[in-house]
Amino acid sequence: MKQSLSLVMAGMLGGALALGGSQLLPNQNNAPLSNQVEQVSERNVRTNQSNQLVTNNNLNRPNSFVDAADAAMPSVVSIKSTTVYKPKNEREERYFKYFGSPRPSASSGSGVIISDKGYIVTNNHVINGATSVEVTLHDNRKFNAEVIGTDPSTDLAVLKIQPEGAIPVIGLADSDEAKVGEWVLAVGNPYDLNSTVTAGIISAKGRDISILSGKSSIESFIQTDAAVNPGNSGGALVNADGELVGINTAIYAPSGTYAGYSFAVPINLVKKVMQDLIDFGQVKRGFLGIMIQDVDSDVAKTLDLAVNAGVYVSELLEGGAAKASGIQTGDVITEVNSRKTNSVSQLQEQIGSRNPGDDVVVTVNRSGTNQKIKVRLSE
Repeated sequence: MKQSLSLVMAGMLGGALALGGSQLLPNQNNAPLSNQVEQVSERNVRTNQSNQLVTNNNLNRPNSFVDAADAAMPSVVSIKSTTVYKPKNEREERYFKYFGSPRPSASSGSGVIISDKGYIVTNNHVINGATSVEVTLHDNRKFNAEVIGTDPSTDLAVLKIQPEGAIPVIGLADSDEAKVGEWVLAVGNPYDLNSTVTAGIISAKGRDISILSGKSSIESFIQTDAAVNPGNSGGALVNADGELVGINTAIYAPSGTYAGYSFAVPINLVKKVMQDLIDFGQVKRGFLGIMIQDVDSDVAKTLDLAVNAGVYVSELLEGGAAKASGIQTGDVITEVNSRKTNSVSQLQEQIGSRNPGDDVVVTVNRSGTNQKIKVRLSE
């Protein structure tokens, strides 16, 4: 069962459901750890070596996040979108003529520069319905932005500015390699507080929080406890090297403000969506052609399955890639291209980040036996 969350969206009035944007508000007003331990005994030497490992190994518990922040902040921009309400029919035109038109509404959020050609990734909800979009860079240069394309199914959008001179471009990480417990920074503009950096860890991966509508929606969020608030939407989630891991999108917010957890679209999915929007103006996504559900111990017992995790294939669609390749009803998908697939959200991310015509190797458990099946994805 999908978890019900209260979440917060750019441009909406307070109290409305949202995804971490911000209502445009009026202006109101080390010293390094020493690794030198006196070598009184062999035990002290071992203790010193252990301390070095804690500070320097791949878990990366740094003394500060200065380098990561310096690498990421210049590429994170502030976005202000304005919507002018236009009459939908003659009746509204007459009404506006006599009583005046509604005032333009404005909202704000964040974005990330991902190309020196001026392409910027943000959330769809940050600019949805906007009649004009203004982008402010970290160095305070301002540009009018063109909306290149949007993908509501992932809540992503791509903007383009015409840069004058060089612009900073963020480095991209591999979100598949990101680990739970890894340090991350959220960089954005909460409450119009530009270039705000907060730190936390990756709390979970592959989260489906049931916030995006549509049968083709993909929710496989990176969950983090880095503080994110309205205005952070579309901003950067970066690793300890300052590389982009995800696009901050939603917060857990029973009260409308940050309550401990936030959610980001993983960069590997972002890369696929943004490239399609740039190349085609829309997303071309591969499909397996199956009806599916999560597997847990209860489902496994009810259906007499040999595994307690994975994605159960309940139905095959006629003409779909799965049926053509030999996947059968009752199979449990456990891996895609040798990567674990423990949930529907993970499978949707793995397949949704690929193109029609791509070949993938799907591992299924069929009556207790694992089989690898090559599938050519359909459109």
